Amino acid sequence: MVPRLWPDNSGVDSHKHRMPTAIVLLKVDHKRVTGTAQKLLDIPAVTDVYSISGRYDLLVIIKCDSVDMIESVVTDHLLKTEGIVESETMFAFRSYDKREGGRAIDVD
Repeated sequence: MVPRLWPDNSGVDSHKHRMPTAIVLLKVDHKRVTGTAQKLLDIPAVTDVYSISGRYDLLVIIKCDSVDMIESVVTDHLLKTEGIVESETMFAFRSYDKREGGRAIDVD
């Protein structure tokens, strides 16, 4: 089963349709960073991939209907992507969005 995507800019009110969000930090084989990032974007629940500086090489944002679905995306899809050496997964509790005037938004 492929997890449902977070609604994009389709007019959906983000306050009414909150979804669990995971932030995954990845260490990647340095010869495969770009290719790995591109493959990660093929995973439907992955909304964003950033190349970053520091201890990790990529930051991945995952949004799904449930935490269980995020677990499935991470273990069954993301971590099976070639080139990943190490990962650290975090869950977001609230989003402070400039577009929302800096108000905290629960991300369930």
